[in-house]
Amino acid sequence: MSKTVLTAVAWPYANGPRHIGHVSGFGVPSDIFSRYHRMMGDRVLMVSGTDEHGTPILVQADAEGVTARELADRYNRVIVDDLVGLGVSYDLFTRTTTRNHYAIAQEVFAGLYRNGYVVPRLTTGAISPSTGRTLPDRYIEGTCPICGYDSARGDQCDNCGNQLDAADLIDPRSRVNGETPEFVETEHFFLDLPALASALADWLKSRSDWRPNVLRFSLNLVDDLRPRAVTRDIDWGVPVPLEGWSDRNDKKLYVWFDAVIGYLSASVEWAVRSGDPEAWREWWTNPDAESAYFMGKDNITFHAQIWPALLLGYRGLGDKGGEAGPLGELQLPSEVVSSEYLTMSGSKFSTSRGTVIYVRDFLRDFGPDALRYFIAVAGPENQDADFTWEEFVRRTNFELANEWGNLVNRSVSMAHKNFGEIPTPGALTDVDQALLDAAAAAFDTVGDHLARSRFKQAVAEAMRVVTLANRYLSDMEPWKLKQDRERQATVLHTALQIVADANTLLTPFLPHAAQRVFETLGGTGVWAAQPEVREVRDDLPADPIGVGVPEMGVSYPVITGDYTAEQAVWRRTEIVAGTPLVKPTPLFAKLDPSLAETGPEWAPIVREEAPA
Repeated sequence: MSKTVLTAVAWPYANGPRHIGHVSGFGVPSDIFSRYHRMMGDRVLMVSGTDEHGTPILVQADAEGVTARELADRYNRVIVDDLVGLGVSYDLFTRTTTRNHYAIAQEVFAGLYRNGYVVPRLTTGAISPSTGRTLPDRYIEGTCPICGYDSARGDQCDNCGNQLDAADLIDPRSRVNGETPEFVETEHFFLDLPALASALADWLKSRSDWRPNVLRFSLNLVDDLRPRAVTRDIDWGVPVPLEGWSDRNDKKLYVWFDAVIGYLSASVEWAVRSGDPEAWREWWTNPDAESAYFMGKDNITFHAQIWPALLLGYRGLGDKGGEAGPLGELQLPSEVVSSEYLTMSGSKFSTSRGTVIYVRDFLRDFGPDALRYFIAVAGPENQDADFTWEEFVRRTNFELANEWGNLVNRSVSMAHKNFGEIPTPGALTDVDQALLDAAAAAFDTVGDHLARSRFKQAVAEAMRVVTLANRYLSDMEPWKLKQDRERQATVLHTALQIVADANTLLTPFLPHAAQRVFETLGGTGVWAAQPEVREVRDDLPADPIGVGVPEMGVSYPVITGDYTAEQAVWRRTEIVAGTPLVKPTPLFAKLDPSLAETGPEWAPIVREEAPA
C-alpha cells in the first residue's frame, strides 16, 4: 500500500554559495530518502527554498554594497544551480521572499495570536553603539551563564542547548565588529512556549523511532522552555499582521519564525502552481501522511521543539486551548532526521575560516555522484565525520571505479563481445541461484534501512551485492567458457541481472550513474528523473492574510521536476534476453592518487610544518 510522504528539507541561507558541509546535512540525505519512496510508489512531496530574511542578509549586503533583495536574488540563483547540479529532486524549491510565503507566515502568526500563544512583552534589545542598528540575538556572542561555554549565541548555547537571552550572556560582544552592545527596552511578541510545553513533551515521548541523539536532546530541553521572541527590530522581513504593527518598518517577524513556516508555504505554492490549490492538504492535514524533516544538528531545536510547538499552538492544543485557523489541523513531524557535522581536517566547515569546499567547484571537477556516494557512505549521519581528499580518492577509486564501475564494465563488455546482446541463459546452478537470491533479498534489507534513514547501512548492503557479483565473475571465469556457450551465456546473464539489481539498489544514491547503467543494459527513456530549473512569476494570491507583501510579477527560479514518468521501481526488473548491447564506457574515472596528497588547486591541502 502506497504512502503519502512529505520530505521537508532545511532552508539554506541565501548569503553565499553552499559548501559540501551544508549538503551533507540537508541535501543528499533528503534526496536519497525521497528517491527511494518514489521508487516504492509512494506519493512524495519534497519542498524547501532559500531563507532570505534577517540580519545576516543585511550584513552581507552592506559588505557588498547592494540591497538585501539584490543579494538574496543573486545567491538564490547560485544555490538553485548547485542543488540542481547535485541532482536533488525537489518537487518545489522556492524562496521566502514571495507573496505566498508572507501570507502563510502571517496566518500562522495570527492563528497563534488568536489562540493566546503569541503575547506582547517588554524586553531588552541589543543595539550596535557605532551604527545604531539592532543586533539580533544570533549576532551576539559571549559566555553561557549556564555551562560557561565561551562562544554561546544570544538566543541559544550550542554547547548545552539551552535557550538564552542576549542580555544574560557574560561579556557579550557583537559578531559583526566585536564591540559591546547596548541593551535598550523594546516591545515584541513572544511565543508562549511554557503554555505549550506539556503538549510538546507528551508528543516527544511518543516519538519512539527517532534517532536517539535527536530525541534525547529535545526531551532534555522541554523542562526549561521559556517564551521566545517571534518579532524583531529590523527593517528586512515579513511584516507583523496586526493593527499598529503592520505598517511599521522597524518591526518584522523574526527570521527563524518565518523560515520554519516555509515548509508549509512551499507546499501551498507547489499546489497552486500544479493547478490544484488544495492539494497540499493531503500532506499537511491528513493524519495518515508521514513527514520527515532533514537538517544539521544545529537545527534540532527549531525542528523538534519550536516548529512542533507552533503547530500545536495553531491547532489550539496547548494549555490555553483554542481552535485551528483556516489552514486546518496541521500535522506534526513524523521524524526529524538530523545529521551531525561534516568537518574538514577536524574543523567545522566555515567560509569565514577558509575551511570550505564549495559544491559548484566539486561538481565541476568530480561530478555529482562521487560526492553523493561519499556523503552516503562516509558522511556525518550519526556522528561528526571528517572529509579528507585521501578518503575521497580511496572511496572513488576502490569502491566506485574498481568495484561498481568494474562490475558493470566487464559484465557488459564480455556479453557484448561474445554475444552482442543479453544472452539467453541455460539451466541455473546452485551458485547462480544463490547469487540471484542474495540480490533479491537485498531489496528488503536496503529498503528497510532507507525507510529508517539509515543511509550508511543501506549503501553498504547495496555494495555488498556488488562485491558478491565481482567474486562470482572471478570464480566462474566466463572468459574461459568459450567452448561451453550455454554455460557462458548463463553466467553472463546472471551477472547482468545482478548488475541491473545493484543498479536499482544504488539508484537513490547514484541517480546520474544509474541512468547510464540502465542505458548500457539496453534501456531507453528515463530511469532516474532529474530536477530542472524553471523561471516563474510571483503572481500567486496572498491569502488568507497578506500585509505588506512583495510586489506582483517579479520572476525567480524554482527547482521542480516530473518524477512520475521515471521507470525506476524498488524491485527486481528482469533483464530481457536478446536486448542489443553496445561496448560500455567507464562508469567512474579513477582519480589521480596525487590528489590525496595535494587536494585540488581550489582547495589545497595545507599541512602544518613541524616545529624546528
